[in-house]
Amino acid sequence: MTREFFGDAHNKVDAKGRVSIPASFRRVLQAGDPEWKEGLNPNLVIVYGDKSRNFLECFTMEAIAEVQAKIRKKPRGSKQRRALQRLYNGNAYPTSVDETGRLVLPKKLIEKIGLDGIAYFIANGDTFEIWNPETYEQEEYGDLEADDDFDPNADPSIYLDGDEEE
Repeated sequence: MTREFFGDAHNKVDAKGRVSIPASFRRVLQAGDPEWKEGLNPNLVIVYGDKSRNFLECFTMEAIAEVQAKIRKKPRGSKQRRALQRLYNGNAYPTSVDETGRLVLPKKLIEKIGLDGIAYFIANGDTFEIWNPETYEQEEYGDLEADDDFDPNADPSIYLDGDEEE
């Protein structure tokens, strides 16, 4: 089973905040939940962040455990550790997929990203994001400005064989 998310989808959000997760995403959530077995619903963590985040980032249980391990390596009481704990612990919503393959998003999260009937799911490797489709279109590459290391107008695949970070 794959442990990476691939693809995207637009899915309807009903009045109760229920939205179907793409089937391929559900399989990754199952593979990334050490407690999951046939007949159980996979768990995940939705990180919604502060006002600067206009999307929901969804982590498998294994992916969030990796993030937590990195946070624990930061010095206790350091500003970096506190900021990371607030983002990945305080501004997070642990949940599970329901029996029909849907997430039930709380009103707070729906309002935070301005979902209105349709949610846009986009794979992000070891996580996936949920966006208001219009916001995603506006911000898709908005934060990527040209500099010496990045050209937002180029095909991103040119960076695959570039310098590797150690």
